[in-house]
Amino acid sequence: MLTQWFEPEPTFKGLVLARELVRRGYEVEVVTGFPNYPGGKVYPGYRIRPLQRETIDGVQVTRVPLYPSHDASSLRRIANYASFAASALLYSLFRARKPDVVYVYQLPTKAVVAAVLRVFRGVPFVYDVQDIWPDTLAATGMVGGGMMFRAAGAVARWTYRHADALVVNSSGFKRVLTERGVEPGRAEVVLNWCDEGSLRAPAETGPAFPADGRFRIVFAGNMGLAQALGSVLDAAELVRARDPRIDFVFIGSGVDTDRLKADAERRGLSNVAFIPRMPIGEVGRFLGQASALLVHLKDDPLFAITIPGKTQAYMAMGKPILMAAPGNAAELVREARCGVEAAPQNAAAIADAAVRLASLPEDELRAMGERGKAYYNEHLAVPVGVARIAEMFERVSDRGRAPRSIPSAT
Repeated sequence: MLTQWFEPEPTFKGLVLARELVRRGYEVEVVTGFPNYPGGKVYPGYRIRPLQRETIDGVQVTRVPLYPSHDASSLRRIANYASFAASALLYSLFRARKPDVVYVYQLPTKAVVAAVLRVFRGVPFVYDVQDIWPDTLAATGMVGGGMMFRAAGAVARWTYRHADALVVNSSGFKRVLTERGVEPGRAEVVLNWCDEGSLRAPAETGPAFPADGRFRIVFAGNMGLAQALGSVLDAAELVRARDPRIDFVFIGSGVDTDRLKADAERRGLSNVAFIPRMPIGEVGRFLGQASALLVHLKDDPLFAITIPGKTQAYMAMGKPILMAAPGNAAELVREARCGVEAAPQNAAAIADAAVRLASLPEDELRAMGERGKAYYNEHLAVPVGVARIAEMFERVSDRGRAPRSIPSAT
């Protein structure tokens, strides 16, 4: 598994996937960096060195050096991606045992490493496409047009062509990649799951929120440019006059956090609260005690085919969802009948949706959340998604050889 981010960094296809594969009988080595996401600072207990090995829940983890950064600087972000890719390539070419298959999670720069391994060591690879480059770079403000944009697009297209199989997390992603020359049969839609075990773990401390009758709408996750949460602050200002019971709670961190906090304080938004990033088990405690959960993305064509990972986490927690993201994410909530929709970056629409949710009877809110949880368990849960990815591993690793049976899940 080649991934720049892994435990203890917040990921939903990191340790969860690796641990489930080990349970199914696979031997897994994770090649990753030293944990620094999302703050760009190396986590306590770690220091960057040429190589570090550890075992987490039966999973072999090899950490290689990188330049730690995750701020708004394009150059520093590129240095972060490129340094890990270079370290991972050197390790994979000259130190790692030859695997049967490489699974690449996230970025095209990692898929380049896998493509080189394919050429020099004959190892097939499955590329899990979570962001479409260069579209994501433009939508998040990391790069504009020009040479860097075109170069990123060329790298991405090259990796899509060289992957033996592609995992995509929405039908929209598959459509776009097909339009860009990927054969439909090489791309398979496998909707993301969440770390349901950690989220649903019993809380070891007291209540997350006081029992004061407030209707708390919680956003949990990265607060970056793609989330465009300034519009939610605008909605909070509108809501304050319409229903003073409603609070908006932001949990997490990101490049936009300081600006958002300063803006909320400047405007005197007493119905807005910020809570620092915390372990996923603690996040689950807050999500489980929220009245509703918020998804918001920038109003950009790319995000019409994006399903943010928090959507699945919210569904797994059995809470109503305020979905302010268009396209595939809204379609998922609509199909599961587990929330209400609002136009992204539209403060009036978000405020209307918040007031509508807060006005619903308790039993209707509970039923909405339970429908989302049931849909998650049937279609999106870890065993469902991992089984499909494992089938892809078997298919590409057995190409040209007699078929093998897939290791049992029991």
